[in-house]
Amino acid sequence: MAEATTEIEEEAPKKASKLPLILALVLALGGGGGAFFAIYSGMILGSDEAEMAGAGAEATKPFVAPDVAFIALDPMTISLGRASEGRHLRFTANIEVPSNQEDNVRKVLPRIVDVLNGYLRALRMEDLEDPATLVRIRAQMLRRIQVITGPDAVSDLLIVEFVLN
Repeated sequence: MAEATTEIEEEAPKKASKLPLILALVLALGGGGGAFFAIYSGMILGSDEAEMAGAGAEATKPFVAPDVAFIALDPMTISLGRASEGRHLRFTANIEVPSNQEDNVRKVLPRIVDVLNGYLRALRMEDLEDPATLVRIRAQMLRRIQVITGPDAVSDLLIVEFVLN
């Protein structure tokens, strides 16, 4: 009987120690914290003072305005169709053009207003209510203007007023 108990005791598996797992976790947290502190304090990957000194040197240069002109478009009020229940869009914008192209763009200004009016009239109410779509709408209008004037004649479209009422 003594032999049977020794065999059972020998066959029982030993429990694995959790000490290596705990030690690895503590070392990982300590290393992560140390790395964060080193990067945050500027010991690694440069310091904020060096970046600020470089930015200060650039800030002392005088601002030179680009050679552009702005052509103001007349304010437009666009009715938004049946689904919008009589709502209107009030739209005002400026067109940024190189100074040497200002006269050429002014000659085709009625075409530009016509294209913008047609595009804005075709928009759905859902398109206008989402603030994120304003960037897409602006890009679409700029592209339509550049089709009329040519890609080098108009630099940008600056929206001054975009109000739904």
